[in-house]
Amino acid sequence: MSLVFKRIQTEGIAELSYLIGDDSAGVAAVVDPTADVGKYVRLAREHAVSITHVFETHIHADLMSGARELCARLGSAKIFVSHEGGARYGFAGEAVHDGDRFEFGGLVVTAKHTPGHTPEHVSYILAEKKHVETPWGVLTGDSLFVNSAGRPDLLGAKTDKLAEQLFHTLRTFYLGLPDGVMIFPAHGAGSPCGADIGERLESSIGYERKFNPFLQYQDFKDFKDYALRTAPPTPAYYPRMKKLNAKGPEILGNLPRVRALPAQTFQQAIAQEEGVLIDTRTLLAFGGGHIAGALNLGGTPMLSIWAGWLLDPEKPVLLVLAEDSEIEQVVKLFLRTGYTQFAGYLAGGMKAWEEGHIPGATHIFLPELREKAARLAKRKPVAVYCDSGYRASIGASILQQEGFQAVSNVPGSWQAWKNARFPIEGRKEK
Repeated sequence: MSLVFKRIQTEGIAELSYLIGDDSAGVAAVVDPTADVGKYVRLAREHAVSITHVFETHIHADLMSGARELCARLGSAKIFVSHEGGARYGFAGEAVHDGDRFEFGGLVVTAKHTPGHTPEHVSYILAEKKHVETPWGVLTGDSLFVNSAGRPDLLGAKTDKLAEQLFHTLRTFYLGLPDGVMIFPAHGAGSPCGADIGERLESSIGYERKFNPFLQYQDFKDFKDYALRTAPPTPAYYPRMKKLNAKGPEILGNLPRVRALPAQTFQQAIAQEEGVLIDTRTLLAFGGGHIAGALNLGGTPMLSIWAGWLLDPEKPVLLVLAEDSEIEQVVKLFLRTGYTQFAGYLAGGMKAWEEGHIPGATHIFLPELREKAARLAKRKPVAVYCDSGYRASIGASILQQEGFQAVSNVPGSWQAWKNARFPIEGRKEK
């Protein structure tokens, strides 16, 4: 047996999914995939395995599941979902019950009903085929985290029952495992699915038995008080994600398409309210100047969570990017929390939005600045600007190296200049 065990970390939403299997048998499974499923397809190819099973530990509230999308993309896999706890789904899937066993070459995966975070939650016990009764690991989903446990308060009126179930899951199942068993959770630090999740991405039963605060309580009332008191604020998009994942997200077939719109067409789309205007550039670029009415959601992994908090998924998005080449990665960030509708992006970015230059300016392409610096007078003051200031800072340092004695970098650069309504030459009205 040659075990395949790969953890896939999705930053921002702090999600951990897994590719597990046996490359000698050529088969594998994915557990808890996110919606941007291409990464699982690529990873399976790298390890020369066919993904035959896609497991969900529970109905997720924090992200849009990629299970249906991945199965459709592969054509070789089936979805396996828990039918414990009265779970119902709006799509076809293979039912998983407590004790169900699956083999991937020399790897044996056994389902264990671990309710508490949700009623249907299951974990997957990992063992070698020749030592099935002695597991080496468990995929804990959202039931047990490093230094924490899944929150039981996401289903409103069911909170008391779920808290009790979680208490018994932790004490009777997890604390009943040998200390050497490794735990592999579905979330790391930063996820709102648990309180103060630890920085490490995996742990052992022995370590958690000693240090995890959720495993220290022997009295249910004290446990419940602690679990509810420490739970972080519930993100506004969680109820929506629960409904979407129970129904089954739409199969897209690929990343959503986003039209490249020239500046004039983009301006018309804004005027006609074809979408919500989102600027994904950095705070400095946005602060230097932006299109009126834009919401700044920087194109980092945290965009997924903040889009979930702030945006209506029924309204298409109009995007302003730092670079056109970022469109695919930005779409993936939106996709992870269920945003699939885009009205277009501004082709060429803010440079295309309003052309022109500061009066008297000389344009020099940054990589050519050293060789063309001779056209400038070294003894006269020189002010350097670009779109937002980053390249201007590089340019100013190059001129100083070349012997220029009075070099300034315009704060905020071109965007700040326009925002201050200073004179502009060569402007083209849109």
